[in-house]
Amino acid sequence: MPSKRYTIIVSDPISGREHRLSLAIRPVVIAGCVLLALPVLVGIGAAWKAKADVADVLARREALEVENASYRAATESLAGQISSLQGAIADLGARSALDPALAKAMDKLPALVKARAIGTGADVNRAARTTLTSLANPEDTFGLLRNLLEGLETRLHAVRTTVERRNALAAATPSIWPARGWLTSPMGSRQDPIDGGSGFHAGLDIAGDKGQPVYATADGTVATAGYQGAYGNSIVIAHGFGLETRYGHLLNYSVKPGDKVTRGEVIGHVGATGRATGYHLHYEVHANGRLLNPLQLLTQQRPRAQ
Repeated sequence: MPSKRYTIIVSDPISGREHRLSLAIRPVVIAGCVLLALPVLVGIGAAWKAKADVADVLARREALEVENASYRAATESLAGQISSLQGAIADLGARSALDPALAKAMDKLPALVKARAIGTGADVNRAARTTLTSLANPEDTFGLLRNLLEGLETRLHAVRTTVERRNALAAATPSIWPARGWLTSPMGSRQDPIDGGSGFHAGLDIAGDKGQPVYATADGTVATAGYQGAYGNSIVIAHGFGLETRYGHLLNYSVKPGDKVTRGEVIGHVGATGRATGYHLHYEVHANGRLLNPLQLLTQQRPRAQ
């Protein structure tokens, strides 16, 4: 069906000229509809875009909440590790204090005894070594910090173990005088007080009054307590790490085999049993089966009589 056409006449009143414009109705109607629909279409498009933007924002928010929750968990874990490290450091500070005189006595121990107690001195820093490079995002940073803290915890554990073994060696080091009295014979060559011949004295003779207390010079376990020939009534204490002490010519015993003793504990009393010319204590120190001069270790004061 042919489209209707309309003619628009425009007349100039001065000149009397007329201008005619012929229009088909269908294109005009279509153009009007398009002009009217265009804002609606633009609005619909804007609404769709806004909806998509809101969905994207919500998705980003959810992702950030998950990421923040992960960071909070990581932060709490790191805080726990830091608290653990602080406790370990405080514990080490309390355990590492050592009496200077006792430390001096430990320094005089044979190298083999110290190596048996503390070890070979392996590198405890190895577990804490890492590289602060190639950090792509915060997760890498948290992971690196966690690894560093775990490495420090491992190192502190190793140091704590070393300190504990050092303290155990300190407790096992014979460092006090075993009795009060007078040193009448040091370790070494001497003239035998009974037959006058030359001989080697294996320990110290400390003269004292009958019945004076004799003290364990370090923590340990009583290995033997009984009569042993020339030593008379004798006690041997095993201190660990290859260290042993012997106490001879005792009047009697205050301990029996298997007893645990601590430094300064009374284990017997001064006597003159066995091959002795008077009341005194014969005292020896053995390290890995070899004699050690007790005077090297007697850096602490004599115990008070009890």
